[in-house]
Amino acid sequence: MLLAVDIGNSSIKLGVFDRETLLSRSSVPAASLQGPAELKKLAERLPSHIEAVIVSSVVPEANETLTIFSQTHFGADPIFVDHSFDFGFEIKYEPPTAAGIDRLVAASSAAHKYSKPCIVCDFGTAATIDAVNSGNEYLGGVITPGITTLSYALSQNTSKLPEIGIEKPDSVIGRSTASAIGSGIYYGYVGLVEGLLKRIIDELGEKPLVIATGGFAGMIAAECPAIGIVDPDLLLEGLQLIYSNMKRRGGSWG
Repeated sequence: MLLAVDIGNSSIKLGVFDRETLLSRSSVPAASLQGPAELKKLAERLPSHIEAVIVSSVVPEANETLTIFSQTHFGADPIFVDHSFDFGFEIKYEPPTAAGIDRLVAASSAAHKYSKPCIVCDFGTAATIDAVNSGNEYLGGVITPGITTLSYALSQNTSKLPEIGIEKPDSVIGRSTASAIGSGIYYGYVGLVEGLLKRIIDELGEKPLVIATGGFAGMIAAECPAIGIVDPDLLLEGLQLIYSNMKRRGGSWG
């Protein structure tokens, strides 16, 4: 079995695969990689017969801990995806090595699973929107604060406005401070996404399929008609695809 691990800034997503089939998925706070007790608890949630571990990480300081975790509990050296891997498209980002691995994996997964041209929206701590054109080129895209980051920044930089939970409001017009903040954050963020997608699609010059992933993908897509598909497993499936392609090449991924 394969364990695919997506290490993000605030959470770690794990998927267990039997060949191409995703058997289970889970998500834990990033703090779960901070000590032996937490690592043991994490291992107990996973099958013991993991044969390989492949990782997308945007938190370099967590990589050593993940390596120890993988070696200790599964006897496997983890494969950290980097820019030497074949993502199935030409990277037009400048420089190519500056493109986030999570962005490349998600875009590769979308281009393979769905169609090209496509746009991938990943709504995490930071939100990214990336485009792959019909010529099979990864063009790059947009990086903007995630919706929770926006909410936190508002509360931290004002003396009287509280931080609130993120949810879809019943109405745009807020009749209390909390509901006004909630409406501004949610509908303001939807407006931001809609505006960016329109500009990206106009610049792309062709009609793409728009795929959303990440923790807030469903909530944002509910009010954003441009988003055609919500796929929470896009990045994990992208890691599985990269591993399968690597195995078919006899272990070479360049």
